[in-house]
Amino acid sequence: MEQAEYNKVRYSIKQHCGNKVMIQLDRGRNKVDIQEGIIKEAYPSVFTVLVSDDDEDHPDQLLSFSYKDVITKEIRMKLC
Repeated sequence: MEQAEYNKVRYSIKQHCGNKVMIQLDRGRNKVDIQEGIIKEAYPSVFTVLVSDDDEDHPDQLLSFSYKDVITKEIRMKLC
C-alpha cells in the first residue's frame, strides 16, 4: 500500500466530515451489511461514522474504520 494512496483517502474522508454516506460492509462469507450514517471525525489512523437506526430498540452506533479498510475494499462508501 502506497503512502500517497493512503493520504489521498484520508484527505478525501476529512473533506466529507459531516456528510451523509452509505456504507457497504463486507462481513465475509458472502455477507454484506448496508448502513447509512454521517462521517463524524477523521483522525490520523481511523475515521468514525455515526449510524442511526430507525428502530427505537437500537440506539445510534459510532463505528470506526481505518483508511486501510477503504483501500482494501473491506468497506465501500458512497455519498448520499
